[in-house]
Amino acid sequence: MYLRDLIGYERNVPDPRWPSGARVAVQFVINYEEGGEHSVLHGDSHSEAFLTEEPTKGIPHLRNLNVESQYEYGSRVGFWRLHRAFTERNIPVTVFGIAEAMAKNPEAVAAMKEAHWEIASHGLRWIDYSEMGEQQERDHITRAIELHEQVTGARPRGWYTGRMSPNTRRLIHEAGEFLYDSDSFADDLPYWVDVDGSSKLVIPYTLDNNDGRYVNGYGFQMSSFSAYLKGAFDLLYEEGRESPKMMSIGLHNRLSGRPGRASDLLKFLDYVAEKDGVWLTRRVDIAKHWHTHHSPRHTKSVTSDVKK
Repeated sequence: MYLRDLIGYERNVPDPRWPSGARVAVQFVINYEEGGEHSVLHGDSHSEAFLTEEPTKGIPHLRNLNVESQYEYGSRVGFWRLHRAFTERNIPVTVFGIAEAMAKNPEAVAAMKEAHWEIASHGLRWIDYSEMGEQQERDHITRAIELHEQVTGARPRGWYTGRMSPNTRRLIHEAGEFLYDSDSFADDLPYWVDVDGSSKLVIPYTLDNNDGRYVNGYGFQMSSFSAYLKGAFDLLYEEGRESPKMMSIGLHNRLSGRPGRASDLLKFLDYVAEKDGVWLTRRVDIAKHWHTHHSPRHTKSVTSDVKK
């Protein structure tokens, strides 16, 4: 028994049969995390230290006001700049929404709903779940779903934890009623996994087509994010003549919402919006399409317990 699948689709990559014969499905995610991150004000033992403008560390029991204000920029300014960029171009978006963050800014949630964006769950808090105990994580998932429904008016259909534990996928699907989860970076297409005997859909996310690279050790320079996205898109678009794929792009309000980065992002938005044969969509729509056209009985089911 080996708990990883290193094989995938092999030479049998399915034709996704995207709507209107699209050569690539392009999906933008905006991560809404501001107000749900590590903070002494939230009862945590330290402040957030991940995806910030300068290298930092969480000092025990002390607020980091620099980091707090960076996150505040994301919800106060960055979100609205990204909201304008996408709504003016009529480009659909999936929001990975931290429940406690969204609860602190109902006007932002109203704007997401007015734009008909999908609001998927990003968990209760923007914290690291990798070493959290199973029951505590289960409780967080339950509370996240309840608060998400209270804040948005609807139960989430998709889930992405990000800093997940080995238990996360099982606990998510134990909670039920999810069309997909995105806690994977393993493919250019959705795929099925076996979770306790049931087939569950995974729509992989991205850490390379992601503005988080502006502020980590593998970062972009000033104008290279749009160039990187264009290079990735162009290759997938060309491959899409014979083998259509999916392209995910990950954004954060406090990062791409900054003017210099937003101006660079607009270059790619305008570039991809002008292309024919592109399905600009939400993750929930990809999930519905895959459930309809590529159910487990029609395509290879990728199991989490693969015998080699």
